[in-house]
Amino acid sequence: MNIAIDGPAGAGKSTVAQKVAGRLEFVYIDTGSMYRALAWAVLHNGVPVDDEQAVSDLLQNNTIELQRVNSVQRVLWNGRDITEEIRTPEVSQYASIVASYGSVRRQMLVLQRKMAEQGNVVMDGRDIGTHVLPDAEVKIFLTASIRERAERRLKELLAKGHVTDLETLEAEIAERDKRDMERDVAPLRQAEDAVLVDTTGLSIDQVVDRILQICELNG
Repeated sequence: MNIAIDGPAGAGKSTVAQKVAGRLEFVYIDTGSMYRALAWAVLHNGVPVDDEQAVSDLLQNNTIELQRVNSVQRVLWNGRDITEEIRTPEVSQYASIVASYGSVRRQMLVLQRKMAEQGNVVMDGRDIGTHVLPDAEVKIFLTASIRERAERRLKELLAKGHVTDLETLEAEIAERDKRDMERDVAPLRQAEDAVLVDTTGLSIDQVVDRILQICELNG
């Protein structure tokens, strides 16, 4: 069984998907971290983010790896662990931009499908059920209100020492939603056969239990 979990920024996809994978003893693949890794490399190497060809070439000439270490997924760029470095607000904004490029998404698609070939995978992102794994046996679309997503993000950033405010995060999330939904290639949308799960007001464990129930019904 392959499980596709899609949804907008801040809906809790990564945390939930990782816990679902752990409960099922499946492999977890966080596709969002792959775009974040590329965004980090764009910033780190001074590549113009508005130059699609340069961004695409950067991806083609370097390597992104996802490794599971002590039950935690680590993200590597050319062997360098950048897991913590890709979680800044600036990287988040750049990730949404590089993810809008068709040439980048085509390269990522090949990498992501190759990762899922062994089966028993939980993969999360924004176009998994619609584009990357359209034949996944279980498809989930996670969402939550913009206010709740911003509040979650604020707690995460403050815990890491980043200074920001709720209003700024709400605006950034709304902008990212718009960009993700309106991009030409594989836009963010709910697959026709995906189950909608609104996480507003729910704990992580409640969301995980709901998804596991859906998996049992499709098992």
